[in-house]
Amino acid sequence: MPRRTKTPGPAKRGGKRRPGRGRKEPAAERERRARAIVARLADAYAARIELDFDNPLQLAVATILSAQCTDKRVNEVTRSLFKKYGTAADYANADPEQFQEEIRSTGFFRNKTRSILAFAQGLVEKHDGVVPDTMEELVELAGIGRKTANVILGSGFGKNEGIVVDTHVKRVAGRLMLSEEDDPEKIEQDLMQLIPRREWTDFGLRMIQHGRYTCSARKPGCDGCPLEELCPSAHTFD
Repeated sequence: MPRRTKTPGPAKRGGKRRPGRGRKEPAAERERRARAIVARLADAYAARIELDFDNPLQLAVATILSAQCTDKRVNEVTRSLFKKYGTAADYANADPEQFQEEIRSTGFFRNKTRSILAFAQGLVEKHDGVVPDTMEELVELAGIGRKTANVILGSGFGKNEGIVVDTHVKRVAGRLMLSEEDDPEKIEQDLMQLIPRREWTDFGLRMIQHGRYTCSARKPGCDGCPLEELCPSAHTFD
């Protein structure tokens, strides 16, 4: 679970005045607030991915499996999957019917089977079975979009090429008014303009944890939230 830091409450509780929702925020003010958000998140959460993996190939497979599925469930499935499939060629040569049964509990197992096996076939045919470490090469592979590529590059190779925008990051970025966009790639571009490049990977990981454990979809925990005084949406939910 995340570490909590005590922060002053909103204006009505005697703390620093929060940015107002519904007003145009000057660019310089938003940049200052974004830097403060980066620092608060760093104090509150360790920058870690909750998928278990030992190498970029395992991370890629786990990330594809994590769509519409909890990381806990994915880790349960990959515990045995990674023992059986050690190389890209192993996945490329897998029997689709058998493979989909092995990953059935992650949901959308037919689509995920097609994505993983096609991804592996592309690795074998184009990259000698090795996961590439550039955005351009990754997104050319079947089953790999920009979000998945960002996960692989950031957590698998330690490269800050972008910011992962999943459902948690999308929701939290909107509530924090760091982006008014709805499309994940446009949200990412907004965040990349505000967040220092050296922080891109860690910021994305911390935003995901914040969305999971504090700023949940239905009932965000605004009281005691490390971003409470920096969030225009704090205490606006029933």
